[in-house]
Amino acid sequence: MEKLVIQGGKPLYGEVRISGAKNAALPLIAATLLAPGTHILHNVPDLRDTRTILKLLENLGITWQRRDTTLMIDSTHLTFSEASYDLVKTMRASVLVLGPLLARLGRAKVSLPGGCAIGARPINFHITGFEKLGVTCRLENGYVDAEIEGRMQGNVIYFDIPSVTGTENLLMAAVLAKGKTVIKNAAREPEIGNLIDMLTGMGAEIQGRGTDRLDIYGVDRLSTAECAIIPDRIEAGTYLIAVGATGGEATITGCNPAHLPSLLEKLRATGMEIKETEDTIFVSADRRNGNGQLRSVDIKTMPYPGYPTDLQAQFMALMTLSSGVCVINETIFENRFMHVGELQRMGADIRTNGHTAVITGKGANGLCGAPVMATDLRASSSLVIAGLAASGRTEISRIYHLERGYEQMVEKLSRLGAEVWKEQE
Repeated sequence: MEKLVIQGGKPLYGEVRISGAKNAALPLIAATLLAPGTHILHNVPDLRDTRTILKLLENLGITWQRRDTTLMIDSTHLTFSEASYDLVKTMRASVLVLGPLLARLGRAKVSLPGGCAIGARPINFHITGFEKLGVTCRLENGYVDAEIEGRMQGNVIYFDIPSVTGTENLLMAAVLAKGKTVIKNAAREPEIGNLIDMLTGMGAEIQGRGTDRLDIYGVDRLSTAECAIIPDRIEAGTYLIAVGATGGEATITGCNPAHLPSLLEKLRATGMEIKETEDTIFVSADRRNGNGQLRSVDIKTMPYPGYPTDLQAQFMALMTLSSGVCVINETIFENRFMHVGELQRMGADIRTNGHTAVITGKGANGLCGAPVMATDLRASSSLVIAGLAASGRTEISRIYHLERGYEQMVEKLSRLGAEVWKEQE
């Protein structure tokens, strides 16, 4: 098993290009199950999670090829409808094959999902939605066993809380259902817009893109797709925060600033300089330019377009280096403060009470390198940020979490001037 080693205390300078979004690539790869033929997806990141879902598709009878960042997926010979525990246990998004399998084959047996240990994240929204469409769902021996005779029937589906994977799964099922399906209180994340673009390109009829109400008019069949994955807004946000934490200056390219409205507002509030173009973000916290200490800023995680939960841990690392006290409220996942103990090992002053964390910043030199352990994907990146800003050496174990969602992070950070490398534990 590998660990990540960082010799911290060096500001990041230069330019870094953002990869395709993991959270968009996974549902788009699953959507290729909806129609036989060869689908082409561009800007697909090569990550542990994308490799996992492609392995899952192989087990269903699908073949694929990769050329650089382009995937060619041939779903002609979809012959199996079961996704086993061995694959699904490592990645929650594996549940996204449920909708396409039901729509195309009328049956699906998928293990209850795993992934990061950040909360229960139950799939009851998915199951309730499928049952609204006429599907019979059984939970047996750790599997969701679902089937329907004939086509699903359109209906009105309401989410008590916006669910990203729930919205995506029900979208993919409803496009081939009979009649009209309405999803109310749907999630609005850009990754869902990317999926809608792909589905409409395949011949689906969907109204309400970007809103919390989606009207889906079922069609008899879909055709193959060619679609590009949007830039990863969470990766872009992570590098923006890393530059700010180290007091550096960089240009983030190949991104979409419109997908990060709340983060950019919060970063400006800390005193960082942010300049946007259509596909770049310039960020400066260069203390040589007289920017001084980072100001403390409160955040509250919310469904999009609110502050993203996937950038909460990274922002907490930034706030440990600020000049004041900030409060972070985590409203999405109940276990998403698992990085707190590791940041405390590096000298951070953080107190938690339920879903609230209070961070007393210690200034730019407030963290010291230490051996720490990653507990989930985004916690991993918060420890990287802390290690980059800290004095001395930081060793991060269990970096397989990091490799689930960040493509070539060591190489990208090295090009920004970081001293970072991998070693065997």
